[in-house]
Amino acid sequence: MTNDANAKTAFQDGMEHNLCFGCGPHNDLGLRIKSYWEGDESVCVFEPQAHHMAGPRHILNGGIIATVIDCHSICTAIADAYRREGREMGSDPVIWYATGSLHVDYKHPAAIDKPVELRAIMAEVKPKKTVVHCKMLSEGDVCAFGEVVCVRVPREWFAGT
Repeated sequence: MTNDANAKTAFQDGMEHNLCFGCGPHNDLGLRIKSYWEGDESVCVFEPQAHHMAGPRHILNGGIIATVIDCHSICTAIADAYRREGREMGSDPVIWYATGSLHVDYKHPAAIDKPVELRAIMAEVKPKKTVVHCKMLSEGDVCAFGEVVCVRVPREWFAGT
């Protein structure tokens, strides 16, 4: 993957051994989101499936919303760290972040039969911690806002992969 802001290769495609349910390209049962740079903002379009429903069949489940906000934000922090270091995604030494905390405010329901768009920005960047703000839009309206504290973890965190 290139670090060019106009590149159309997803962050996740440059993340070796990523089996995460939300963002892992190698998890056949997962959500397999794809995130890209659009200037200094990262963007992801997620198309919910019928089985991602909440109690009402026409509404996206809140846990799925939290998962895609979390994963999009973590992948954004990783991509940002590579970009700041002027390196290709996945190049050695590998950069990885894990969720330190996740806070989601649900504003209104997201339709399950329409794509949702996630937009994230870096709110704070420190050597071992990045705070990402992410909003999820459904049909152009903000339906959820998340703040994710992303903690940089060592390569050994992947022991067993």
